[in-house]
Amino acid sequence: MLRWRLLSAISILAVLFTLLWLDYAWNFGWPSLWLLPVLILLAVGGAWETLDLLAAGGLRPARIPTCIGTLLTATAGMVPLCMEMCWKPYPPDCPVGRLGWPVLALAFGAALALASEMRRYQEPTGRAVTNAAASIFVMTYIGLLLGFLAPLRLLHSNGVGMAAVLSMAVVVKFSDVGAYTFGRLLGRTKLSPRLSPGKTVEGAIGGALTACLVSWVFFTYAMPQLTGRPAPAWWASIVFGLVMTASGIFGDLAESMLKRDMQRKDSSNWLPGLGGVLDVIDSILFSAPAAYLCWVAGIFGPV
Repeated sequence: MLRWRLLSAISILAVLFTLLWLDYAWNFGWPSLWLLPVLILLAVGGAWETLDLLAAGGLRPARIPTCIGTLLTATAGMVPLCMEMCWKPYPPDCPVGRLGWPVLALAFGAALALASEMRRYQEPTGRAVTNAAASIFVMTYIGLLLGFLAPLRLLHSNGVGMAAVLSMAVVVKFSDVGAYTFGRLLGRTKLSPRLSPGKTVEGAIGGALTACLVSWVFFTYAMPQLTGRPAPAWWASIVFGLVMTASGIFGDLAESMLKRDMQRKDSSNWLPGLGGVLDVIDSILFSAPAAYLCWVAGIFGPV
């Protein structure tokens, strides 16, 4: 089990970091160009698996409209990039802004979900409302949260945007590794026995310490190389590490609640040792908006 887990993780990381390097060094002036296929895969795969989980609980929203709404919501943040690819600069005073596009896409997705249930409606059973609500939940849980990745990548400049995405991904995943390691070695006190019996308070503390250390190393040494800016104050790195740990744990527990409520161990089994797409991105879902907030708050410099 551990062998397959490591093999899957190494394969995913190798592909991801190759695409990240290409997106930084060979993006033809269009940051996030190479990451778009990854975002599409995560959005559609995450939505599909969440729908499978909901189906285990008797909820069956229209699958294709839900996936379309999720995909549009997750990728709508790339509208400014699309305009630049058409050689038309995105207006800085646009009333929609940069985060408004995912919200508008979510509104369209909600209308699509309701329209789908209207088309399928036969008789009053209460299923139409619950299925529409489930569809909108998937679009929000997967699409809207992933929708922060594109604005994060498009912050300020190529270097700053890449530093923003890397800081989030690296710190969150090292927090996961630290929590797993400390939990296996020192774990005694259950963090949330009903939702995730394997998580411990000691593991969470170890994850936080690991995240803070990795965050400090990243912002002290890697960020200046990517952005040409001086390293931020040490406390900014610590704050970021703690925020990423908290948001990552929250994301893990949210997915655990969803799986436990539907009596499923994994979201799917297409990644040996890891589960499915949702099992891989659960900690990132809430970390993306949290990281975006940290960066636009200016603790790492102007954006």
